[in-house]
Amino acid sequence: MDRVIVLGLGNTLQRDDGAGVHAIRWLQQYETTFSGQLTFVDGGTISFPLLEVIEDTQRLVVVDAVVVGCDPGEVSLFEGSAMDELLARQGAGSVHEVSLADLMSMARLRGYLPPYRALIGIEPQALDWSETLSPVVAASLPRVGRALGRLLDGWNGGRAQ
Repeated sequence: MDRVIVLGLGNTLQRDDGAGVHAIRWLQQYETTFSGQLTFVDGGTISFPLLEVIEDTQRLVVVDAVVVGCDPGEVSLFEGSAMDELLARQGAGSVHEVSLADLMSMARLRGYLPPYRALIGIEPQALDWSETLSPVVAASLPRVGRALGRLLDGWNGGRAQ
């Protein structure tokens, strides 16, 4: 399988908003099944240089805190067009310099949208000032690893969305 970029997003100073960054740090330590295939990128609070990272891969997995109305700590997978629809929804804006939706739109316009793309979302519990995740979100990190494993197994089978 081609190299997979696993991009963690979020502000690690705002508790569960940093879930994506905390998740890729956890995955780097504990996820060994796919370790030779994965390149982890700490995308922090998103900026234009991430466009090059997105456009430079055929396989992109974004991990981020996503409010979709689930229970706190629940992990959801949005693959291909489902990811696109999630990012396009009304109110999916970002407080960051550039949103993920903006970057994905730019990649699409430039003809470099990764054909294999997915977002693993973690429902946040708290977005207050803290450098640690809430306990329920911290407990969800192994579920992020399992979701990533299932996704990569599917991609190894050749499904592109």
